[in-house]
Amino acid sequence: MKLAIPVVAALTAASLLMVFPVSHAKASPAIKRQTEAANEQMAAAEPDPLPARRGLYEKLSLFTDVPWYWIAAIDQYERSMSKVRPKARPMLGSTVGVFIDQERWAGPLNPNTEDSTPASIRFFNGIGQDGDGNGQAERTSDVDLLYSLISRVAAYGISDDDFSIGLWEYYQNNRSVQRIQQFARIYAAFGRLDLFDHAFPVPIGTRYSYNSTWGTGRSWGGRRTHEGTDIFADHGLPVRSTCYGIVEVKGWNPYGGWRIGIRDLNNFYHYYAHLSGFDKTVNIGDVVKPGQVVGWVGSSGYGKPGTSGKFPPHLHYGVYSDRGLIEWSFDPYPMLRRWEQAERKRIRSGK
Repeated sequence: MKLAIPVVAALTAASLLMVFPVSHAKASPAIKRQTEAANEQMAAAEPDPLPARRGLYEKLSLFTDVPWYWIAAIDQYERSMSKVRPKARPMLGSTVGVFIDQERWAGPLNPNTEDSTPASIRFFNGIGQDGDGNGQAERTSDVDLLYSLISRVAAYGISDDDFSIGLWEYYQNNRSVQRIQQFARIYAAFGRLDLFDHAFPVPIGTRYSYNSTWGTGRSWGGRRTHEGTDIFADHGLPVRSTCYGIVEVKGWNPYGGWRIGIRDLNNFYHYYAHLSGFDKTVNIGDVVKPGQVVGWVGSSGYGKPGTSGKFPPHLHYGVYSDRGLIEWSFDPYPMLRRWEQAERKRIRSGK
């Protein structure tokens, strides 16, 4: 399918101001309350980029026949890659996450790498297209960026299978295709973009304890470091999804025992290990939401399938960031503290 109809309306969105909270380590309670209130007011005053993005996705869907959730998934995947590689993939537009390098945009043999003329870009087999109808293929335009990428992928067809083939031809990376497929399923399941809320992995108000244990030494199975936070709790306590995401892995691991892995829209892989069992209604490929029970605390692992009791019951919770070809673990403790406090606050407020 060859797409040549430009999108008539260009959408722009104000760039977000990043608000960094003030450290409260030595602040008095009164100053803390004032600062927190000020931060909440500033956050409330920030423009929400999601309505503008959704409007753009729907307009592109109208002109390309590609479902909006596929478009949203590509944009979010591109955004996640730019976040982990900001120097190699600087922000080009004002709201979309798409990055296309100059050579690919203008064409590999184009002597003018900053070419914005659609005809010459097309002559040199560049990807850049005019999506907003202003006669220019501008690499800094949200509409042109996203329209150009979607058009190239959709040239192979707009059925799920054909679109996936187009994704592979564009990215030449099976992981990229899988991530975009996963993101599309999440967006399609919930029908909206605001899917970034979180929950603490065990129910608030139950008996548990945890500290920062990321990076500490481990000996079973060879010399290695601990890539996560251990949350000690009673055997059988429910374990919950911390995010909106899709179940990527479920089953036995010699180190983690019965474990489950969930991928979220930030391209983070959430790893829950040493479970005593799984919720039987949750399977690989299922979409889950924050607070949904996926298993129960146990002490499985460190041996063949079914091994249990080699250590006290606890949940090992780890988070890994996808960088395109590999994944890196990072300390989840600060996020856990933040999610725990936020959920306590929601419970107190009755929301």
